[in-house]
Amino acid sequence: MNEIYQSPLTSRYASKEMKSLFSNDKKFRTWRKLWIALAESEMELGLEITPEQIEELKANKDDINYEVAVKREKEVRHDVMSHVYAYGQQCPKAAGIIHLGATSCYVGDNTDLILMYEAMELVRTKVVMAIKTLAKFADEYKSLPTLGFTHFQPAQPTTVGKRATLWIQDLLYDLEEIEHFLSNKRLLGSKGTTGTQASFLELFEGDYEKVKELDRKIVEKMGYDKVIAVSGQTYTRKIDSMVLNILSGVAQSATKFSNDIRLLQHLKEVEEPFEKNQIGSSAMAYKRNPMRSERIASLARYVMVDALNPAITTATQWFERTLDDSANKRISVPEAFLAVDSILSLYCNVADGLVVYPKVIERRLMKELPFMATENIMMDAVRKGGNRQDLHERIRVHSLEAGRMVKVEGKENDLIERIANDEMFGVTLEELKEILKPEKYVGCSPYQVEEFLKNEVEPVLKAHENDVELDNEINV
Repeated sequence: MNEIYQSPLTSRYASKEMKSLFSNDKKFRTWRKLWIALAESEMELGLEITPEQIEELKANKDDINYEVAVKREKEVRHDVMSHVYAYGQQCPKAAGIIHLGATSCYVGDNTDLILMYEAMELVRTKVVMAIKTLAKFADEYKSLPTLGFTHFQPAQPTTVGKRATLWIQDLLYDLEEIEHFLSNKRLLGSKGTTGTQASFLELFEGDYEKVKELDRKIVEKMGYDKVIAVSGQTYTRKIDSMVLNILSGVAQSATKFSNDIRLLQHLKEVEEPFEKNQIGSSAMAYKRNPMRSERIASLARYVMVDALNPAITTATQWFERTLDDSANKRISVPEAFLAVDSILSLYCNVADGLVVYPKVIERRLMKELPFMATENIMMDAVRKGGNRQDLHERIRVHSLEAGRMVKVEGKENDLIERIANDEMFGVTLEELKEILKPEKYVGCSPYQVEEFLKNEVEPVLKAHENDVELDNEINV
């Protein structure tokens, strides 16, 4: 296979579970299950189909004769009819009733919906895994003060755990969208060439109740309980757009997380896992590049752009059906799932192996904290009888000079020493160091983390406690 192009999504990134969902075996076996559901339902509603024919179909449902289908498609240029022919070759008694009354979208669209639902369930599992992993991290570091940033400029301190809750919250919103989508699972059913079910009304000699019952039976046999009420030949491509918007949302959340980790790794405060024999750079042997977080951002960018494909397809479908959706959705939908699957595997892998360096975090915080503590220092001096305006001016002068020493001369921040040596403040260096304890400046962060985990995260994890956890190991 080295002489032909292979998608990196299947050869390098996506999990076995997701690749299996979009495999030919899964697709064409689902087609055959749908043909069995159709024939069996038609038999139960009175058409001249025998149990023997149904049994023949069931006996050959998983033994797909691909070579026959491929050869036939070269002749007729139609994938569905090629597989109808191939199935019929294996089931001579049932050949005449396979696909009876249906159009290609009966198997194509119902299968696409089933694959998207099952793939979204896999995405949901991995999102929950990421939430669970980050929740442990947030709880462990809920009280560890760290410098906050706005505009990537030093700002009021927060805690490492509080920052992690921001990543979790984004995933919770994504999970809500996923849950809403999965709570409304519907199949196309059997709608016919323009959605009027005319062929089925003809088969049942004008009995509309049987036509409706056929829809219900097929959906039930496929394990679902809702059917799309009206359609053209296809289900509305709006569903594809909705799906990729959800996946794009997951990609956006993952990018925010990965960017934060990349910045923190530059600061040497938090690093993604780095294995013993991992090479960071082919030229610079000392480097520890955040390659996993970079890959998250890279794949996520692809997904966010890919979400435009079904949006444009949805907007440009004509009347009851045009075929300019087919080639596009064969690529855009599966690849979005494969990419998000890879992103979430990376997300879980990185989150599970984050390395925190408290001393580095403390050192950077203490370089900036004196400036942030000046308001507290000034208020203490006012309570001792000082003049607020005079003190403010003196702090302004000291702060500018201390800042100049740091920026121009590359020296340490000596603002605290300057204030301690200024009699106007009447405070010792020891007293100032007490004032400068980092935990005094993180506000409600530790409590916010505790309440967030208890009230927002724990109910979600409880609801999914029986989910099977997947391997988050990455291939490269």
